[in-house]
Amino acid sequence: MKVFTAALLLLCSAMSEPAMAQLPVPYIGYIKGYENFPSAYVEPRNIDVWLPDDYSTDKKYAVLYMHDGQMLYDSSITWNKQEWGVDETVGLLLAENKIRDCIVVGIWNSGKNRHADYLPQKPLESLPKAQQDTLLQARRGNIILFHQKKLYADNYLRFIVTELKPFIDSAFSTHKERQHTFIAGSSMGGLISLYAICEYPEVFGGAACISTHWPGIFTVENNPYTTALFGYLKKNLPAPATHKIYFDYGNKTLDSLYPPLQRRADALMLQKGYTRKNWVTRFFDGDDHSEDAWRSRLHIPIEFLLGKR
Repeated sequence: MKVFTAALLLLCSAMSEPAMAQLPVPYIGYIKGYENFPSAYVEPRNIDVWLPDDYSTDKKYAVLYMHDGQMLYDSSITWNKQEWGVDETVGLLLAENKIRDCIVVGIWNSGKNRHADYLPQKPLESLPKAQQDTLLQARRGNIILFHQKKLYADNYLRFIVTELKPFIDSAFSTHKERQHTFIAGSSMGGLISLYAICEYPEVFGGAACISTHWPGIFTVENNPYTTALFGYLKKNLPAPATHKIYFDYGNKTLDSLYPPLQRRADALMLQKGYTRKNWVTRFFDGDDHSEDAWRSRLHIPIEFLLGKR
């Protein structure tokens, strides 16, 4: 247990370190970076837009928005020397003609407010005030999760939908419609991706929720948040006829918390009418909570959301 706790604290602390200003260098394709992209809703953050080598304004591209953008493309500048390998995965799938033409928008996290940006807000606000206050004081060891004792998830999604997306659609040759717009992330990034497709079903046609951090905080005991979250999802999951949702999880390190909670989520998906056509949940026995693990299976959600079929 001590080894698990130490690894958890190190991992989660480092994932939320302040962003570096260095532009990532992809192995495939190229990146256009926007440092300190401004917002009226959240603090500025870097945006890295990955484009395939043959990007052309003569074509239109689907768009995949991804959280924790500083971890996506270049392990030489990440805190743990790991990366998602998004450029290699998407580039290879494009070369094999398995997915439609697309670009990837990497949204860097905000550092110390990462948890406040990514925790779905409405489920917490549905709880009694005393429970809200207790959750907003949550820590992991000596690390404060919510530095200002408030959440910014609703504003973070407003930033993506009303500020970032219009810019991307004007600066690049994109398909603007829901069926060509997707969102993805891991851990807390998986949670906010699910929240995004529920809050903005008219904007996002699919979400990939990888190693979704269902507890919200870092304990499953005496934690009312997860119950509130599932109650919210029961009311707000988008229509399966027009949306796709992907989940996956492992069972090592932090992912060891997820199997029973993912089963609850899967039962809810069935209740809401999702089928194999528009919903996938995958279990990866032995996978831990790391970019290396997510990289090894990223091709699965990418092909599920953007596949040519």
